[in-house]
Amino acid sequence: MAVKDRVEQVEQVGDFRAAPMPSPEGHGSARSRFQRAWQAYTDALRPVTEPAARVIGRELTFDLMGFWLTWQLHGGFEGMQRDLKMSRSAVYRRVSAFRRATGQHPDEFKLPGVSINVARYLEGTPKIATVQDHRTVAE
Repeated sequence: MAVKDRVEQVEQVGDFRAAPMPSPEGHGSARSRFQRAWQAYTDALRPVTEPAARVIGRELTFDLMGFWLTWQLHGGFEGMQRDLKMSRSAVYRRVSAFRRATGQHPDEFKLPGVSINVARYLEGTPKIATVQDHRTVAE
C-alpha cells in the first residue's frame, strides 16, 4: 500500500483520539453481557453448591477447631512437630487454612467460652497416639 493510500485511509476514518471512549472498557457492553451470563450461571448452580458448601464448611470448621485446640495444648508449632510428629509443611498448611478461615493466627485466636488448662491436660496424657506411632494407645 502506497503512502498516499494510507494518508487517504486515515483521513476517511478520522483520528480516534478525538472521540475517546468513556473508559478502557468502551461503553461496557461486553462486560455487562459477561456479568449477566455469570449471574445466570451462578444462580443455576446455587441449589447444588450451597448445600455442598455448608457440609464442607462444617467439616472444615470442626477440623480447624481441633487444630486450634491441639495447637494450644501442645505449645504451638514446635510442640505439634515434637509431640504429634507432624511435618513442618503439614503444620504450615494447617496454620494457613486456619488464618484464611478465621483471619487470625492460631496463637492469637480466642474462642469465646473456652478455657484451656494445659497443665491438667499434660498430667493425663503420658501416651498420645500419633499417625506414625501405631503401637501407642491413647489413654
